[in-house]
Amino acid sequence: MVVGAVVLGGVTRLTESGLSMTNWHLIKGMKPPHSDEEWKEEFERYKQYPEYKYLHHEMTIEEFKWIFYMEYGHRMWGRAIGLVFALPAAYFWKKGWFSKAMKPRVIIYGSFLLFQGLLGWYMVKSGLEEPNKEHDIPRVSQYRLASHLGSALALYVLMLWSGLEHLLPQPKNPVAASRLLPLLKKSAHFSLAMVFVTALSGAFVAGLDAGLVYNTYPKMADRWIPDDILAISPTWKNFFENATTVQFDHRLLGTSTACIVSAVWYFSRRVPLHFRARLASRFMVAMVATQVTLGICTLLYYVPTKLAACHQSGSVALLTFTIWFLNELKKIPK
Repeated sequence: MVVGAVVLGGVTRLTESGLSMTNWHLIKGMKPPHSDEEWKEEFERYKQYPEYKYLHHEMTIEEFKWIFYMEYGHRMWGRAIGLVFALPAAYFWKKGWFSKAMKPRVIIYGSFLLFQGLLGWYMVKSGLEEPNKEHDIPRVSQYRLASHLGSALALYVLMLWSGLEHLLPQPKNPVAASRLLPLLKKSAHFSLAMVFVTALSGAFVAGLDAGLVYNTYPKMADRWIPDDILAISPTWKNFFENATTVQFDHRLLGTSTACIVSAVWYFSRRVPLHFRARLASRFMVAMVATQVTLGICTLLYYVPTKLAACHQSGSVALLTFTIWFLNELKKIPK
């Protein structure tokens, strides 16, 4: 369900639906408009905000209903995650079925879920404010978007790791000891960090619509390094607020991550591993190749929604296989 929320959030952003619901109520917000009068009232409320004034001023009420339901679905999915987690957790806690080690994890997961909901609304609020500059496009803050995505991915990583610990048993057939295993584990941890950081940089690309500034590959237009890469002052702001620099960084991080993951897979072939670990490494390297291909195609075809959604989902799949590989390495005795 957490993966579904990440994917649905990405599609909501790609379809520019995230600012269609202009208020936030935990209970009241669960009921969408039904009558024509309620829809007109909701549409009139949307018309008061910058996105309608500057981008969607020709939108019809039927078009508004479509983007409204996209955002409504994302919010309801988030609430459903909270209920699916909280109700069983409360019951298991009361029955004493959680171990002493598991209780702090449950509290952390619940805190993350609550934080995600609050952070999501904090992000949306940034897109409902008037743009700071005359030619700025109304959009959510890329900083808040990256924070929202980062916390969702962190929650997913924690839950996935815990799930793998409980669901996948220790391999029955032991493997031969290898002095290369510690180095492989360190390399796998580094590859995980690179996958995570690259996914976060994608949030800045999405937040600034940076995928639309240079739609050529491998060069950016006719240059390896474009002229406007450091156009903003002070320099550090370019890495977060300059669409050219953000796209350049994402390209560089993506290529670096692909090389590192491929190197980890190649190195793992020299280390004795059990079947599941070997399988996880193969899925990991296959997914990084797929992800790079999806990223290049998304760029060359000017970020079509379906292709871009596949690319965003691919980052979660790559993260999943990398976590799985690390978890399998952990099960190998030192």
